[in-house]
Amino acid sequence: MRNIAVVGTGYVGLVTGTCFAETGNMVTCIDIDAQKVEKMKQGQIPIYEPELDVLFERNIKAGRLHFTTDLAAGIQNAEIIFLALPTPPGEDGSADLSYILGVADQLGKLLTDYKVIIDKSTVPVGTAERVRAAIAAHAKVPFAVVSNPEFLREGYAVADFMKPDRVVIGCSDERAAKIMESLYKPFVRQGNPIYFMDEKSAELTKYAANSFLATKITFMNEIANFCEVVGADVDKVRIGIGADSRIGKRFLFPGIGYGGSCFPKDVQALAKSGADHHFDFKILQAVMEVNEDQKTVLFARMQNFFRGDLRGKKIAVWGLAFKPDTDDIREAPALYMIKALLAAGASVAAYDPEAMENVKGIFGEQISYASDEYAALSGADALLICTEWSIFRNPNFIAMKDLMADSVIFDGRNLYDLEELTEKSFYYESIGRKTILRNK
Repeated sequence: MRNIAVVGTGYVGLVTGTCFAETGNMVTCIDIDAQKVEKMKQGQIPIYEPELDVLFERNIKAGRLHFTTDLAAGIQNAEIIFLALPTPPGEDGSADLSYILGVADQLGKLLTDYKVIIDKSTVPVGTAERVRAAIAAHAKVPFAVVSNPEFLREGYAVADFMKPDRVVIGCSDERAAKIMESLYKPFVRQGNPIYFMDEKSAELTKYAANSFLATKITFMNEIANFCEVVGADVDKVRIGIGADSRIGKRFLFPGIGYGGSCFPKDVQALAKSGADHHFDFKILQAVMEVNEDQKTVLFARMQNFFRGDLRGKKIAVWGLAFKPDTDDIREAPALYMIKALLAAGASVAAYDPEAMENVKGIFGEQISYASDEYAALSGADALLICTEWSIFRNPNFIAMKDLMADSVIFDGRNLYDLEELTEKSFYYESIGRKTILRNK
């Protein structure tokens, strides 16, 4: 059992703290948001993440998971301090390190004994050195700074943390390395590796991994767009190339672009980091450009279908989160599509199982929010699918036709079989596949 402090209670921080408590550690989560902290003390979880609520409630009841706004009190007994703070993109695309460096500065004034301070946030190469310098400016006792990037997928974060593919630890302090190895041993009992490396390599590993996955997604979206030009079927192409073990099946599903809290800002930050070192990431520049266009690729098609005039048209939108099984709407393609639709004079009725409250913070009463997926369809001139929630995969097409003013679907996630939509006599446009015209 170890005493751990986690500074920051976003997706990464809360999952990190809860999962460490689940393996018997005493964990204190620290956040400056007093209202949020008070709710967590009462057992209210502030984010939606499958399986997290069970662990969260269990460890609060067991007395292993605590919350405070007081940094000094929160770290007093901690041997290990995780920094899980936001690193939002600046106007130039660089990662904003002000939260991390601000806390590091405070920590230097508070340390009274040896502690391991761990960068869990996604940070640019060289951040560990800057954190170390910020702490050292005030610290009067020895300490270590470690880079330990997270590889958590929203919607699967608990499973990813409890059974990681790998653990990456950037560390130059032997004492800290032993502490980190001991800390992660319960999570790698099945033999998955713990990789020790220098701090800079660990920092770059996280950015490189996310940028590669974003590139893979974007490449497939380009192939899908080309399929439409030449009359090929992207589903068949995807299966054909995914069978190659060097490529693999994952991250080959085309759609309306990637979003979320990681891929957009991490690609931006790596490209900016390259520019800062006079290195031109040409591939990443192309990835960002293609993805920006892909988010609204269906808007032009909707305009074309409605002969250039969307004024007065009601569009139902299924899915608002950037991916299923999360309430995270950061950089979600749905937001870009809704903005374009509203600007064109259309009205929007939206439904998402988890993300509607977050979207209300952006659009307010500019759009309507349905009680379920079918309520959104009432009187709709078309349905736009932006997120591949499981509940959208097998709908009642007969009920849909009865509810909608016109049987038109624009599917940004390729959820439906082309033959089935032909039989159901829907007008159906998807990504990288032929358009289904209604039977006359």
